[in-house]
Amino acid sequence: MPFILLIGIFLPRLVSALLYFFTGWFSGVFNTWYWPVLGFIFMPYTMLWYSVIQNWYAGSWDLWHIVVLVIAVVADLSSGAKSSRRS
Repeated sequence: MPFILLIGIFLPRLVSALLYFFTGWFSGVFNTWYWPVLGFIFMPYTMLWYSVIQNWYAGSWDLWHIVVLVIAVVADLSSGAKSSRRS
């Protein structure tokens, strides 16, 4: 499992696709189909962290879970900002 976590830090969309196609990781996490699709496209770190909270912690949000969520959102938004500056 630590290997997949390391890959998830550098390639979150690849890990999301592998989890979707080869496991039941996302089943029951999202109520509709469009949230995981939007998360995959725009905010992959946030989507993965939200699914971790739902699967491993039964949806219980503690302070450090929220801190990591904020870090995930910042990482997602900053990666998009870097690509828009290159254009």
